[in-house]
Amino acid sequence: NEINEVPFFDIQLPYELALKIFQYLGKTELGRCAQVSAADERHGKYLQRKVLAEDEVLWYRLCQQEGYLLDTSISDHSCWKLALKDCRARERTLKTNWKNRIGAVSQLRYELGKILCDVHSCDGVVIAGYTSGAVRLWDTRTWDYTAPILEPMHGPGDAGPQPHVSFVRINSSLAVAAYEDGTVSVWSLMFGREPIHRYQHNQRIQALALGSEGATVATASGFEVKVESPNDRGFWQTTETFEIQKLVNFLNLVPDVTGSPVTVAAAEDIVYLLKAEDPGKILHSVYGQPVTCLDVSAHEAAFGVKTFGWLLNEPNQILLYNLETSQCLKKMGNSTGDFTCVNLQSSPPNMVVTGNKDRRVRVFDLRKSESLCSLYAHQLGVSAVQMDDWKIVSGGEEGLVCVWDQRMGTKLWEMHARHPVRHVWFNSHSLITANIPDEKTPRGASITDDDLTAHRKHRGIIYAYEFSVDQLAVESVLPICRSSYDEVTGYNYNIGLAVPYDNI
Repeated sequence: NEINEVPFFDIQLPYELALKIFQYLGKTELGRCAQVSAADERHGKYLQRKVLAEDEVLWYRLCQQEGYLLDTSISDHSCWKLALKDCRARERTLKTNWKNRIGAVSQLRYELGKILCDVHSCDGVVIAGYTSGAVRLWDTRTWDYTAPILEPMHGPGDAGPQPHVSFVRINSSLAVAAYEDGTVSVWSLMFGREPIHRYQHNQRIQALALGSEGATVATASGFEVKVESPNDRGFWQTTETFEIQKLVNFLNLVPDVTGSPVTVAAAEDIVYLLKAEDPGKILHSVYGQPVTCLDVSAHEAAFGVKTFGWLLNEPNQILLYNLETSQCLKKMGNSTGDFTCVNLQSSPPNMVVTGNKDRRVRVFDLRKSESLCSLYAHQLGVSAVQMDDWKIVSGGEEGLVCVWDQRMGTKLWEMHARHPVRHVWFNSHSLITANIPDEKTPRGASITDDDLTAHRKHRGIIYAYEFSVDQLAVESVLPICRSSYDEVTGYNYNIGLAVPYDNI
């Protein structure tokens, strides 16, 4: 019976048209189509179907759709089906390593006798500022822990000790540091250690913001917010200066903005949307409700507001505003504690994660008002949070870093250090945490270069975790465990424990 027995592709169908039909199949269906028996292959039956199911264009497109190897072209691999299989296997291994804490951890070391002031990171590159005025970089992607120092730009009256570093920020091309004396230095990550730009405020800087991409820096000092960026010829200049009524507590640059930069500033109980065409626009203002945390994405701003006893009908909440319409989209949360941190920009779509003084981490779906999960996380309040599609990493005031499975609502593992966790950043295979002391000049301790005990106690610490198996190396063992025994100075417990007696 020819009508029932003739396979579909025995019809003279053009290959390009058949390929378009197969584009609607997933990897499971393509795998089934490629399963041709030896008898069918000898007779040529279903052979075109197998060839189509193995087509490189289809598997390359599937690989891109699942988010793998996005920066590659189709000619970079000879078998895209195998490349997709390897990517999925690597992702499963990474997830297992994260859950079971299988990997490497290193301390990012820095000069003795100085206190850590601020830490920031971008794509595995870490910047840190110290009370000595030094600013250092580490690239954890290559395990380059030599920590090059970014040199300050010395002026005519800069003799003597450098002022403390107040804030540091980094993106893919720039590093920025703000100092206690109101100076701001900007370095290019491509052109070496000398600053490419420097400018000065008359008063202490309260907040610093760096665009996630491009070259735009915003600083707040006194009642002034200044935005700096290079012009078409590469010369840095003051793009905008905004005068506001109150002191700024939080400052963010809106990402992915075409044209002049847009800045969101929280000054006590007022949130400003600062842009060139409308310099004094107020996004939110309620007397007696100070803003306690702030984060922005390309189109929205999320911030926590604190209420007092006489406003019993308004609990502490997270407010979500649309930056284009300036309308309040959502009011989330109903907590007795203040919201201390919020992460909107790096959270999955339609999600936001928050930390609170009531010791809980909460995840909100922006399409709803109630929290998806509430985790009892830290003893002294939450100070830093980040999440992806399956896990949450939180840091607390007591120095604890916790990794959570979001869907199960369970803690996977934790790590403790002495000082509050002020910075948390992770991607698929690495994690950066920073414990920064609140006290920069501790009482009762002589923080000098030769006072190693006091230095270790008060200095703060930066940890780099690596969960990718192919990047684990001897250098990833903790520094305490890899001494060559020939060091003249150092801690008396700095002995080699990775393989006992391997260097004696």
